[in-house]
Amino acid sequence: MAFELTALCKKTDARAGRIATAHGEIDTPVFMPVGTAGSVKAIDQQQLSEKVKARIILGNTYHLYLRPGPEVIRRAGGLHKFIGWDLPILSDSGGYQVYSLAQKRKLTPDGVWFHSHIDGSQHFFSPEKVVDIQRILGANIIMAFDECTPYPCDYEYAAKSMELTHKWLARCCNHFYNSNNEYGYEQLLFPIVQGSTFKDLREKSAETVAQYNCEGIAIGGLSVGEPNDIMYEMTRLVCSILPHHKPKYLMGVGTPENMLECIAMGVDMFDCVMPTRNARNGMLFTENGIINILNEKWKFDYSPIDPNGSSYVDNHYSKAYLRHLFVSKEILGPMIATAHNLTFYISLINKAREKIIGGEFDKWKSEMVAKLSNRI
Repeated sequence: MAFELTALCKKTDARAGRIATAHGEIDTPVFMPVGTAGSVKAIDQQQLSEKVKARIILGNTYHLYLRPGPEVIRRAGGLHKFIGWDLPILSDSGGYQVYSLAQKRKLTPDGVWFHSHIDGSQHFFSPEKVVDIQRILGANIIMAFDECTPYPCDYEYAAKSMELTHKWLARCCNHFYNSNNEYGYEQLLFPIVQGSTFKDLREKSAETVAQYNCEGIAIGGLSVGEPNDIMYEMTRLVCSILPHHKPKYLMGVGTPENMLECIAMGVDMFDCVMPTRNARNGMLFTENGIINILNEKWKFDYSPIDPNGSSYVDNHYSKAYLRHLFVSKEILGPMIATAHNLTFYISLINKAREKIIGGEFDKWKSEMVAKLSNRI
C-alpha cells in the first residue's frame, strides 16, 4: 500500500492524504458508508458511487459469514463482484458484533464461540479463521480480530481484554503474512488499538500494535456509550503515539462534529451507521443543524432539504414532500433521506480535506462544529 500525505494543517494535527489500493485511490480524510451485509441500506451501489460519490464502503465478516456464507461469495469471485462494486472495500473482522452478542458468546484464549442471531446455530471464530473469511471476501483493507470492551468497563477486565486482543493480533499477522490472497491482488491488514478509557492501557495498546508495522492502524472500543470528552481524550492520546506515516482509522465514529474534531487530532478514516440509520427514522443532517422531517413545522415548507447543501436530492425534493413520504410510510422517503445524509457526510469530509489543503481548516472547523449539532 502507498499512503501519501499531501497536506498538513499548521494549527492542528489534521492532514490530507491518499491511500492506494488495488481497486482505486482513497483521498483522506474519508467517510466510509457501512454496508454490513453487502448492502448500504436504502441505497444502491450505482447511486453510492455516481451520485453520493462514496469511494469506499464497509462489509462485515460476521454478517457475511452467516449469510450468504463465504462459499457463495467465493464462487462469485469475491465481494466486489458479488455486490457489483468496483471501488475499495474495508471489512470489519466481526469483533464488534461478537461484543454485541454478550449473552450469546463465550470467549476463550483460542477465539470466540457464539450463537447466530439468525437461527441460534453455534459457530467459532479464531484469529486465523477471521483472516481466512476476509481473504475470501477479498476486501482491500481487512481488520485483525479483537475484543471490543463495553462502557463502562472496570480496569481489570479492560486489561485482560486488551492482552487477549494483542495475542490474537500476533496470530492474525502470522496467518495473514503466511497465507495467499484469493483473487490475485494485495489486501491490507489493520490492527486495532483497544484499552477502553484507561490512559495507560491505551498507551500500551498503541505502542504494541505500532510494532507490527502493518499498513494502517485502527482505533477501536470508542463510540460505545462514553461521553464525547472521553472519546476525544483517548483519540488524541492514541493518535499522538501511532506512527505519523500510517493512516489512522477511528472505528464507528460518529456525528459530523465528532468527525471534524477527530480530524483535527490526526484521524484519517471514519465509518458510522448514523447517517443511514437516522435517515430511516427521519433525521436529516444539514450545514445548519439537524432536522426531524416528521415535525409538523415542515408540512408547508417547500424549500430544499438543505438550501446550502451539496446533496443531489436537495435540488429535487422539498421538506414538505419528504415529510409527506415519511408520514405516508412510503419507501421512497427513507431512500431520499439516506441519499441526502450520506452525501452530506461525504461532502463534509471532502470539504475538510479542501480546507486542510487550503490552510483554512482550523477556522472553518470551529465555525462548522458550532452549527452542526443545532436542532432546527
